[in-house]
Amino acid sequence: MDLPKRVRLVEVGPRDGLQNEAKPVPVDVKVELIDRLTAAGHTTVESGSFVSPRWVPQMASTDEVMARINRKPGVSYPVLVPNKQGMNGAVEARCEEVAVFTAASEAFCRKNTNCSIDESFERFAPVIEAAQKHGMRVRGYISTVVACPYSGDVAPEAVAILADRLFRMGCYEISLGDTIGVGTPAKCVAMVDAVAQHVPREKLAAHFHDTYGQSLANILAVMGRGITVFDTAVAGLGGCPYAKGASGNVGTEDVIYMLNGLGIAHGVDLDAIAETGRFICAALGREPASKVAQALKAQCAA
Repeated sequence: MDLPKRVRLVEVGPRDGLQNEAKPVPVDVKVELIDRLTAAGHTTVESGSFVSPRWVPQMASTDEVMARINRKPGVSYPVLVPNKQGMNGAVEARCEEVAVFTAASEAFCRKNTNCSIDESFERFAPVIEAAQKHGMRVRGYISTVVACPYSGDVAPEAVAILADRLFRMGCYEISLGDTIGVGTPAKCVAMVDAVAQHVPREKLAAHFHDTYGQSLANILAVMGRGITVFDTAVAGLGGCPYAKGASGNVGTEDVIYMLNGLGIAHGVDLDAIAETGRFICAALGREPASKVAQALKAQCAA
């Protein structure tokens, strides 16, 4: 297998990892989490979301978080923006990068965003237009790229069509998300290869959830197909409220450990990330989902 010499990790813990928490996470904790992640070497940290607090209460303080974090030169702090109103918040918060999102499944799109796929594009078209006006970069997300909890398997060609639309609209990078974590290496490779017929592989990222324990295998498989950007979450935080049983994102610690073993550079310090994972899990009152984080924590306790 032909593997890259270097990859980029996009840390999504502060947004995708925390957005479904039942109890409010204090702003101080969010700020320290983000600052710890960048101190550990991350160059892209998804820091929040300008969505209605009625729908996602945990993201209500994104403006305050963005005002208080230590913005390091050369580090991107993307925020999720669903519509023009959210974009106004991102502009006011002096964000330099935003993200828009849709789904490859009509059923999931309607459940998650209360609109059709085409309507989701109509909603974020003005976001992309405003971003270009303000000199912001735009990242695109496509969820349920392998399967949907409501309508079953998703055709790779359907994902490819949406990725092409996002790319043509101006997204510099498109993250392909196995939202419910049912993908296997063969399915993920088939999906990536279909998308790559329309969008250059260097413009694609992979976003895997670890529901069935396949994330690392999937990452390795698509790395062999030219994908070099991966979304990960410290301590394996996250989950999908619209997919029963879906577990969190693949743990940043797990991915780093694998990359270190393969000799693939990424620029993130494993010990610092593991410590950050223990910090946020202590704040949340839970154990980390990441296997590597659990192993390192046991070593610390020994």
